[in-house]
Amino acid sequence: MFKKVKNAKGFSLIELLVVVVIIAVLAAIAVPIYMQYVKQARATEAQSAIAAIRSSYRIHYQTFATTEGYTIEDAMSSAKLGKRTEKNWEFEVVGNPPTKYIATSTADFPQGEGKQVWYDVEDAEYHGYGIDEELDEDEIIE
Repeated sequence: MFKKVKNAKGFSLIELLVVVVIIAVLAAIAVPIYMQYVKQARATEAQSAIAAIRSSYRIHYQTFATTEGYTIEDAMSSAKLGKRTEKNWEFEVVGNPPTKYIATSTADFPQGEGKQVWYDVEDAEYHGYGIDEELDEDEIIE
């Protein structure tokens, strides 16, 4: 029934298993790295929006010497954020003059609701989702 063909060429089962194991190991290394890049890219959208809102607040503060009465809606309108950004993120500003700018993801955000990115004026740094490697749940701003 099965005839041994002379000079038969092909891969043995062991060779195929070794290749599958190598591919699995490479995938196990590559997938988490890729997912971190995706997080960073999504966080960049919030960072750009926060920078535009910060600029709006800074211009208003320089013009009127206060941000009293200047709402986040005014700043977002002045910053001309895209519809997708407004759909994915909710923004909040803390303080007068502002000391912290916070972006919180909405239910429309691809990675889920409740992710936060914030800019701390005192530190002059961004923090949160996709930026800080290890973010404790208690660090999320309420």
